[in-house]
Amino acid sequence: MKTRIISAIVMLPLLILVYLGGIWLKMAVVIISVIGLDEFYKGFKAEGVKPSFPIGIASVILLHIFHTINAQMGADGPDSGVLYALWLFIVVVACMIYGFKVEERKTEDMASTALGIIYVPFLFHFAVLIDECDYAKNYIWLVFIIAFGTDIFAYFSGVFLGKHKLCPTLSPKKTVEGAIGGMIGALVFSLLFGNFFLEPGHAFNARFIIMILIGSIVSMLGDLSASAFKRQMGIKDYGNLIPGHGGILDRFDSVLFVAPYLYFYIALVLPGII
Repeated sequence: MKTRIISAIVMLPLLILVYLGGIWLKMAVVIISVIGLDEFYKGFKAEGVKPSFPIGIASVILLHIFHTINAQMGADGPDSGVLYALWLFIVVVACMIYGFKVEERKTEDMASTALGIIYVPFLFHFAVLIDECDYAKNYIWLVFIIAFGTDIFAYFSGVFLGKHKLCPTLSPKKTVEGAIGGMIGALVFSLLFGNFFLEPGHAFNARFIIMILIGSIVSMLGDLSASAFKRQMGIKDYGNLIPGHGGILDRFDSVLFVAPYLYFYIALVLPGII
């Protein structure tokens, strides 16, 4: 428990980058994406699969280049959906070409390369999209409040109250009581944040509360999905960069699910904000 608390303190500088936003948050997203992608690929290598890290790095860079082009050109440029579709097409083609050396590489080498790119840098990129939404800029904080709030409260609720296993095949220590505590913690933190930092009417309404509760569930799904990968790969953690948590991907696995979920919820359920 002590190690996890120290690790949480170590992560506090991230809050400064979230506060600064803009280019600083983009740089953090790129760096975390590259490190997380490397950790993810090393997990595959542990079971004999050989994804291409160079293609992964090139995909991260290209994604942010396309995003920058779209942001700078605005209405005069191509539709952002077209650019993202083009990026996806390039990624798929690059992964297919990677498999041309059939005597050295297998189908799973190509598939794992593409999966890592979609799973880590693409999903994390939604944090940048939220940060750049003028009327929803402060919602970027909710990505981390929901993800980390769920994790922290689920951990302590599980330690002190946990009796019923939530998903023992994936994560033996997670409990139903911990999951409920995580949802309550995420909601409390989010409501406090909304009361002080969001515009009047954005918090303490049904749609906002539902957004947080579903977001907490999504956060846990992200955590369990990462656990499923690790079980298949035969590893305990993705790395050892963060004491008590493992690697970058062990800490941000929930964020990878919460960021796109929150973006789409705001866009589709809370119209007028984005």
